[in-house]
Amino acid sequence: MKDKVTIHTLKRMKQGGQKICMVTAYDATFAHILDRAGADVLLVGDSLGMVFQGHDSTLPVTMDQMVYHCAAVSRGAKRSHIVGDLPFMSYQTSVESAVRNAGRLVAEGGVGSVKLEGGAEFADAVAGITRASIPVMGHLGLTPQSVHKMGGYVVQGKDEQAAEKILQDALALEHAGAYALVLEGVPTELAQQVTQRLSIPVIGIGAGVHCDGQVLVCYDLLGMNPDFKPKFVKRYANMHGSITEAAGAFFSEIRAGAFPDAEHSFHSKTLRLVPSKAAPELELAEPAEKVGPVYGVPV
Repeated sequence: MKDKVTIHTLKRMKQGGQKICMVTAYDATFAHILDRAGADVLLVGDSLGMVFQGHDSTLPVTMDQMVYHCAAVSRGAKRSHIVGDLPFMSYQTSVESAVRNAGRLVAEGGVGSVKLEGGAEFADAVAGITRASIPVMGHLGLTPQSVHKMGGYVVQGKDEQAAEKILQDALALEHAGAYALVLEGVPTELAQQVTQRLSIPVIGIGAGVHCDGQVLVCYDLLGMNPDFKPKFVKRYANMHGSITEAAGAFFSEIRAGAFPDAEHSFHSKTLRLVPSKAAPELELAEPAEKVGPVYGVPV
């Protein structure tokens, strides 16, 4: 296994011009797979509210839920740096609440850093969390927790005034101590300027090729939802089709009585049923067959 990725690894990658690979994960199994596939960063995003829980936004996600999913991902990954999202209203009310909730994601969730949305208005929260020795990743541009303020999930920074605001916010977050920044849903020209101006890594999603790295939701790049087709998502697999086909074959074999067959059933050559009015007894003359982990090889 390669060395564990840290915030210092990511800074060296930017300095060396090496692209950063980041992807979301919400459970131990996906974390294990993506970690072994070579992810540098696993983001336990509050996007789980939409892709995992079925909400139409990230707003209903709670701190307890984020702690739960962060802990699961932390148990599944070995090399990747793990970032946990601070959910809606977990840091907006005060610096104290921001530090307390960031501490929960680290202490209970096992993450290596936390991420929060917003610009200069949350610089004090970033500074407070950083003072508590917890690394902070910023998030600007299309910020899903501000969906009502933005009027929907729309590209941000398209005019000069809005672009300048994003750039100044990015500089403010860096000054407050953020070690990296996610830049979402902005023109590629703006993303290039931000990436060049900041000394910290800038990871894009729908922000063009000039960022220091890229991130996508794992379900999106795997093609789990055929109805979700934003411009910035490239599908690297058709897991919706594969899963549908596999499950359909399973159901067909059940209905036809073809599963389970002899190969997938347990057998005993010495089993003897003792007729009795009481419950029948089973006599096994040889050690019981080991079933093994119910869901396969543990992660």
